[in-house]
Amino acid sequence: MTAAAGVLELLVERGETLAVAESLTGGLVAAELTSVPGASKSFRGSVTAYATPLKQDVLGVDGVLLAERGAVDPEVARQMAAGVRRVLGADWGVATTGVAGPEPQDGRAVGTVYVAVAGPGGVENMAELRLNGERADIRRESVRSVLELLSAELGKHARAQDTEQNGGN
Repeated sequence: MTAAAGVLELLVERGETLAVAESLTGGLVAAELTSVPGASKSFRGSVTAYATPLKQDVLGVDGVLLAERGAVDPEVARQMAAGVRRVLGADWGVATTGVAGPEPQDGRAVGTVYVAVAGPGGVENMAELRLNGERADIRRESVRSVLELLSAELGKHARAQDTEQNGGN
């Protein structure tokens, strides 16, 4: 089972939905998710905010933050995930932002990537990646990493729900 299939299966079991905000991956996360039959049961949609102004205008990322730090920043990733969750009305939001190359961006080296998850009850997580390889390798690994981060959060959240349902035991 692929990471995308596993995430979608968990979301369907829980009756929850997912939205995606992408920058450097340019729609690859959404493509990976929608390649799974039945994805529409939990996948709401995506925003490919490749141009920095779209991160602010569409996803609600703080304009001062973008001006001061640029688009390749952990807080930008966090705000993108929360923003897409809000804008598309999903239970969970994930985001990718970073530098796939060939040139550095915003003072960040090629291979610097941030992936983030925002979920119900204030759940948030972010990972900083330092990836090597060609542009396509960096983008592909970013997709895998954001899906793994979401899968881990869904797993943690499910264990907490199970504990509550079983009287804390």
